[in-house]
Amino acid sequence: MILLDGKKTANDIKNEIAIKVASLVAGGGKKPHLAAILVGSDGASETYVNAKVKACNKVGFDSTLVRFNADVSEEELLAEVKKINNNSDIDGLIVQLPLPAHIDEMKVTETINPIKDVDGFHPANIGRMALNLPTYLPATPAGILELLERYKIETSGKHCVVIGRSHIVGSPMSILMARNNNPGNCTVTLTHSRTQNLKEITKTADILIVALGKAEFVTTDMVKDGVCIIDVGITRVKSDKTKSGWKLLGDVAFDEVSKKSSFITPVPGGVGPMTIAMLLKNTLVATAKLLY
Repeated sequence: MILLDGKKTANDIKNEIAIKVASLVAGGGKKPHLAAILVGSDGASETYVNAKVKACNKVGFDSTLVRFNADVSEEELLAEVKKINNNSDIDGLIVQLPLPAHIDEMKVTETINPIKDVDGFHPANIGRMALNLPTYLPATPAGILELLERYKIETSGKHCVVIGRSHIVGSPMSILMARNNNPGNCTVTLTHSRTQNLKEITKTADILIVALGKAEFVTTDMVKDGVCIIDVGITRVKSDKTKSGWKLLGDVAFDEVSKKSSFITPVPGGVGPMTIAMLLKNTLVATAKLLY
């Protein structure tokens, strides 16, 4: 079993980006500039946004963090998005999800200029992805592709099973793994909460990508020997074995499933760090204006 070390790989990517940024600035170019909008004080969102700001500083980006209270009106939030759209100094914009219930997330996403949509969530960029045109890939799926490529995992002709159909991970992942690309060229089965005989399907997977949000959902009887496991899930559960009183679990029962795996991502330290690294990569591409 080989551990797919997302933390190390993400650090490698950040170092590569930092070198490119230094060269860009030395040649008279502008520093990449990423703006993030955070609404409310959700603990997980705070953690994610702070990690993104820290990563920007590490690679030499400029960053702007705009905070709003949870009761901000949809109109005020949309006005801020439009303001950043029109700010030529800012190359990439992310709005941290989830948003409060009174705000239409899709309306906010559609308001972001596709040129600055480094999260890759705008319908225009999702459409370009589906057509295999140059675009910003959603950061988590892009991070998974990067892991598969850098660990030289063969995907062509393999059966890839995806559990979960979210617009952020599962659905785009199914499209990307089926594309005529490397990584890609898989036969893909997309499963979800209504799928019948799930165990029979997952046991045929050469590559199993799990993005369900249910701690240790995938157990050893659901996979075959030699499977490559990509665990996207992360759930905080109580634990009397840690100082914090909590521990993080993935969607896969790691201890038992890893014994049958050829490759597997840990949680934490697998897909999570890759997401931020690919967000930085998208922002660098946005700065160079290579797509639009």
